[in-house]
Amino acid sequence: MDDVRSRHRMLAVLARRAAEASRPGERSDGHRVVLAIEGGGMRGTVSAGMALAIQQLGLLPLFDAVYGASAGAISGAWLLSARPEGLRGWTDPVFAKALIRRGNVLRARPVVDVRGLIETVYVRDFPLDFASVLAAPIEFHPLATDVLTGEAVDLYPTLTCERDLQLALRASAALRMLAGPPVAIGDRLLYDAGVAESIPFRQALRDGASHVLVLRSRRLVDRAAARTAPSWGARLVTGVGLRRHTPALRTAFLSRDARLAADDLLLAEHDLDGPSLSGGPAVLSIRPPDTSRGIGRLESDAAVLHAAFEVGHAAATAVLKDVPAH
Repeated sequence: MDDVRSRHRMLAVLARRAAEASRPGERSDGHRVVLAIEGGGMRGTVSAGMALAIQQLGLLPLFDAVYGASAGAISGAWLLSARPEGLRGWTDPVFAKALIRRGNVLRARPVVDVRGLIETVYVRDFPLDFASVLAAPIEFHPLATDVLTGEAVDLYPTLTCERDLQLALRASAALRMLAGPPVAIGDRLLYDAGVAESIPFRQALRDGASHVLVLRSRRLVDRAAARTAPSWGARLVTGVGLRRHTPALRTAFLSRDARLAADDLLLAEHDLDGPSLSGGPAVLSIRPPDTSRGIGRLESDAAVLHAAFEVGHAAATAVLKDVPAH
């Protein structure tokens, strides 16, 4: 696999761009090279470590756009900001306590306080320079799920001011039954991107990406099983938490495991980058190793999160270290 990776078209285009010193908005190669960041609640700490590795290796200017789902959208914003080292905030116990509030179950409040994180912590306590994200030469595409249709929505066209960006990040991570009601943007109500598109590479391909580097938060051993029927948990959430919503949204939620299993199979095929794929887009995934510890969506232990971040950082560095710095 390492030999296959070394010849992968995704890595080759990065090397060519680095050699040409090409910059966002000034390309001449005709390619659209995208970074897609998977989330998954606090499991997104892994892909956040990968994202920081890309920045520290000097490779970020080689990309034209960053797509993010859920926690991956939050990491994408930090990566494109004036202070990308803020990605390490995922390992900060203050961050975890601000986001994960298990005691809120007893108060009928959101267990995952995405609004407090984005609008209070990222403004007052651990500032995210929202203006610098909007001004970045690399496009930022946070994804969410339309409550009416159950389909993925790209929020890039809505990002006209800092408030829009805050709402987009909230919407992308608005986990049903954990983070409260859907987020309103324009005439849409939006839930977490993970309902419709957990791994944000398909939207990138729909938008014409020629090359996609996917930062995965799940280990290979965690890949979704191709179920013949939705899980008991999915049926419970649909029957209780989504009973007032549209059939389209409930169907999207129930089919998440099947879609994720299909995504895993497709991405595994793309990793090989064989002759049958030579005429299409090049897609390469970076995953944490199976030997690493699995991370739960609501993990809050600082030591566990720090280790997960470093695992992600090391995984990305191992794959990308031979690409020349820009």
